[in-house]
Amino acid sequence: MKTWKTSRDPDYAAKKARVEHLYAIADGEVVPEVGEPEVVFCLDEFGPLNLQPHPGRQWAERGGRHRDPDREPRARRRATYTRPHGVRHLFAAYDLSTDRLYGHIKPKKHRTRFLEFCRYLRSLHPPEIRIAIVLDNDSPHLSTKKDTRVGDWAAANNVEFAYTPTNSSWLNRIEAQFTALRYFALDGTDHTSHTEQGSMIRRYIIWRNNHAVDERLRQVVNRANVA
Repeated sequence: MKTWKTSRDPDYAAKKARVEHLYAIADGEVVPEVGEPEVVFCLDEFGPLNLQPHPGRQWAERGGRHRDPDREPRARRRATYTRPHGVRHLFAAYDLSTDRLYGHIKPKKHRTRFLEFCRYLRSLHPPEIRIAIVLDNDSPHLSTKKDTRVGDWAAANNVEFAYTPTNSSWLNRIEAQFTALRYFALDGTDHTSHTEQGSMIRRYIIWRNNHAVDERLRQVVNRANVA
């Protein structure tokens, strides 16, 4: 499997080593050298967020022959054959230095929206502190010959983009945070509007940052990291 990944991404080993070195800095295992990042973010997009019933564990009345005879039959999930409300995308980042999650919901996922979110992350720390952002190779995250804004912005704002190797999303620590977000905020829901769904996600992020040591949250995150 490793040979296959390396053949698809010739820089697999170098990218993986760089990401792991940044994590060692964030975990206090390595002292950053002069010019290295002091703060590490893990960034990715969560979605697309659409309006449909989400399965999940929840309390429900007993069904079958043991159910309460006076209770009406359990309502079926609503059908969503058409979805005229479009989708949304959650730009999210996990700050390893503070154990905090940040997120902005946007109607589109493209390079301009990505850079808007990066500017917000840059504002969270003084400009003289170099930051690193671990992320994947999705096209909005890259500079191209026709559009060099991503690389130009990073060079001008004391930021390093550390890209995970191809097919290695598991290296990005925000993935476990997405598992927890899905578990606590979306499982078992059926939101009828993006406003309602977005409010639930924002309320979860606030709760998560105020209860980062919550035992249930730690269990979900640790289980996702092991997987």
